Amino acid sequence: GAFFIVVALINAAIEFYQQQKSAALLSTFLLMNPLRCKCIRDGRLSRLEVDSLVPGDIVHITRGDKVPADLFLFSISDCKVDNSSLTGESEPQERTIPNKMQNPLEASNLAFNSTVVLCGEAYGIVIRTGDKTLFGQIASLTAGQKPRTSSLTHEINNFVKLIATIAILTALVFFGIGFRRNQNNVSLALNFAIGVFIAWVPEGLPATITLLLTIAAKRLAKENVLVKDLQAVETLGAITMLATDKTGTLTQSQMTVTNIWTCGKLLYASNNFSSENEEKVAAPDDPGMRNMLVSTALCSRSIFNRTDGPLKERGLTGDGTECGLTRYVTVHLHDYDEVVRCHSKVFELPFNSETKWYMSIHQMPHMDGSLTLLMKGAPERVFKFCTHILIGNNTQISALTEEHKVSFEEAHETLAGRGHRVLGFATLMLPESKYPKDFKFDRVSQNYPLSGLVFLGLVSLVDPPKQGVREAIGACRSAGIKVLMVTGDHPSTARAIAGNINLMLSDTNVMVAKGKERPTDSTANDQCNAIIVHGDKIDDLTDAEWDSIFWKDEIIFARTSPKHKLEIVRRAQSMGHIVGFVGDGVNDAPALRKADLGIAMQISGSDVSKEAASMIILNDHFESLVRGIAEGRLIFANLKKSIQYTLSHCTPQIIPNLLFVLVPIPLPLPAILILVIDLGFELIAALSFAWDPPEGGDDLMKVQPRKPVTPETCEIFRRRALRKTRSHFDEEKGMVVAPENETKFQKYWYRVRLVFNKQWWADIFESTGAEVLIDWSLLSWAYLEIGVLETLGALISFFFVLWRRGIYPQDTPIMQKGSGPPTHYWSKKATPYKGIDGLSQARDLLEAQSIYFWSIVAMQMFNLFACKRRRHIPFGRYMFANWVTFLSAIVGGGLAVIIIYVPKMGVVFKTTQSLWAPYLLMPIAFGLVIIAYASLRVLVVRRSWPVKWQADIPGLQLQRGPTS
Repeated sequence: GAFFIVVALINAAIEFYQQQKSAALLSTFLLMNPLRCKCIRDGRLSRLEVDSLVPGDIVHITRGDKVPADLFLFSISDCKVDNSSLTGESEPQERTIPNKMQNPLEASNLAFNSTVVLCGEAYGIVIRTGDKTLFGQIASLTAGQKPRTSSLTHEINNFVKLIATIAILTALVFFGIGFRRNQNNVSLALNFAIGVFIAWVPEGLPATITLLLTIAAKRLAKENVLVKDLQAVETLGAITMLATDKTGTLTQSQMTVTNIWTCGKLLYASNNFSSENEEKVAAPDDPGMRNMLVSTALCSRSIFNRTDGPLKERGLTGDGTECGLTRYVTVHLHDYDEVVRCHSKVFELPFNSETKWYMSIHQMPHMDGSLTLLMKGAPERVFKFCTHILIGNNTQISALTEEHKVSFEEAHETLAGRGHRVLGFATLMLPESKYPKDFKFDRVSQNYPLSGLVFLGLVSLVDPPKQGVREAIGACRSAGIKVLMVTGDHPSTARAIAGNINLMLSDTNVMVAKGKERPTDSTANDQCNAIIVHGDKIDDLTDAEWDSIFWKDEIIFARTSPKHKLEIVRRAQSMGHIVGFVGDGVNDAPALRKADLGIAMQISGSDVSKEAASMIILNDHFESLVRGIAEGRLIFANLKKSIQYTLSHCTPQIIPNLLFVLVPIPLPLPAILILVIDLGFELIAALSFAWDPPEGGDDLMKVQPRKPVTPETCEIFRRRALRKTRSHFDEEKGMVVAPENETKFQKYWYRVRLVFNKQWWADIFESTGAEVLIDWSLLSWAYLEIGVLETLGALISFFFVLWRRGIYPQDTPIMQKGSGPPTHYWSKKATPYKGIDGLSQARDLLEAQSIYFWSIVAMQMFNLFACKRRRHIPFGRYMFANWVTFLSAIVGGGLAVIIIYVPKMGVVFKTTQSLWAPYLLMPIAFGLVIIAYASLRVLVVRRSWPVKWQADIPGLQLQRGPTS
């Protein structure tokens, strides 16, 4: 009864913890909502609580506001919003009344709750509030996802069930035998059963695993990886698929100038984007660069928050593209402040989706007047207004020729083909005769010139990859992890970034068809190893199409919604993938929660994403994730070695209890000493594995994942999943059907009956090619190989000590059978046996039990070193790489000596200080046999079952270098 009460309390605690996590997650969503907004009520514009909004209200939003609800915009003035947290689009989205998009997420006349207004203003009608908004739906979707049981937990649970079943059955059997052998004495029989049960169960194993994971988590923290759930440490090393958001995760979420084309030359903006081709890095004194820098500085709407102090320390607000241009100019235009102050803006026309350009007029004197017109925008639109082109510094211009047009088009196509955002710049010096200094320009009458402009050049920008992302993704792919991009951005933008970061090196069917100038349908997807899936198609994908997508090596999902991301994770998991999802936005939260391992970014990540994730990258560097994967693989290897070592002492603990009942012989190892071994020496020694370095140096990231996904393993995984849920595929309905309205008891009873199902046992022994934490090889080593060797060594030492005292092995059953009345052998009041009085018998048994205890400890010291290496013989420099191993052996051995030889310890632990010290050397011989056997076994295993190395992927760039 007490056992079930404890189980119930544990389950209640776990459920309470999960509810608290869900509540905390919802609270982070609430913090992102604005508290007040501007709303028209009773014909007046007033500030109201957001909670009071209802559908039909008219709301006014302006620059810097958070949108309080989902709005249908009917009046817009140069309004742009930042949708990145909801949709993943990296660029500001312009709001316009005409809308051509059917997808609500792409509609230009909608503004969504919690998004930020970057510039302009708008009036909108509330169409959804609270939980019904897109933001609210994401919150509900996230809170509704239950975290999956980790692979480590699942494997440990299976082992615990196996050992518990064996322990209980063995205890029951020997309870019955002991009951018959001891004249129906329930007390003695129960003691036998408890002893057998304790011997089977490795009591220190849960503490060992927890402490090993804790030590690994602390080590990960030093690598800037914060673990919220200890199980995530090992899961990180086990992932087979890594799905990642783009904006803010792979990229810097900051538009950056990459290239400048002026005076007929294509230049790199900085060394960060230079390469080995002929394009050189732009310098301020290059022809045309001064004109481009000044025009970019003035033709802008970005604003610094202050005018004093160094430029790089000032805050900058405005459109992302504008801010990117301004940041570049402030670095290369040393008189930036003076240029802006001396050339004040007198008129401007904001950018809009119809014209696709922005124009400003400045007090900028020249030979013919005092005003200068500057324009930037879509290159083809700006170029149409031009009749001349800049060919040198200042006023060196030339009339546009066909050659100039061809050069312009080639430069534009080159930059656009790289996935960059390209802007064209132009200027016109306004004559004093027509446009005097105090001329009043007017938007309505359009009394400004839009022809005869001088084309200055092109500037391209990109949201560049973060430093080290390319090498990190290359390392992941080299380690056999399938890396895919899941983004809300446009497919072409996603493809351009993916090509620069080792994520997509080959062509899709669309790209192949385009290169061969054929229709897209002429090239089948099966002929290509890469694919880009648009979000509009995701909802209509069949099961076969999903499988076809995931069997590709290089995958991009573009224009995805939060629901799509969740479905992508679910579909990958249904194939047997252990999925890691990396994201930083609100739209990533459901997928972060659903994935086997949700990974958020500390700096760029939203509070919602960090709450939903089970791991956080503290410095936002993707490289930290790679180091975490290596650490996860290392901790799995070390956990396996630690468990292999820990379980090895179970056999020499179990066999004495069986012999005690079956033969019988005096009990060689009392229950108290079993607990000392499990919770004392073994726990100390097992923890030393936490500091073991990788066996082969850096080859952890060169081996296949421990649970690779293949068509064969996918079939096995799905078959087992259907059986566990009593589901089957209905051919008439064309879908998987599961029993409906099942009670918890019915589900539990079905799982119990599975144990007696032939197929359940077939599944256990069926090979999937996966490496599990506790496999048959490990169990064989622990229970049959080293376990038997240690049992033999300990029993020989046990009987040797008794023999030296005059008690032969054949005497022990006789004396044990007479341990009760009237002879009471082995006790101080025993009848003398072969001239050995009762005191001597009791002393001799304690000495024998002491040497049995010491034998296990001593042989486990040798086993400790034998388990250190799984692929190499236990010799060489590696054996000295972890000084904690030697420390733990010394401390554990010292603890055993103290228990044996310190006075009064024997009373508690049933040992004796009368044991002759040289006897302690006997187990060393068996320890050397263990080392020899381990060496031989390694040679056989290495030849018969070689390590599965991951094949090299051609084209991966693993050395740090410039990106383009």
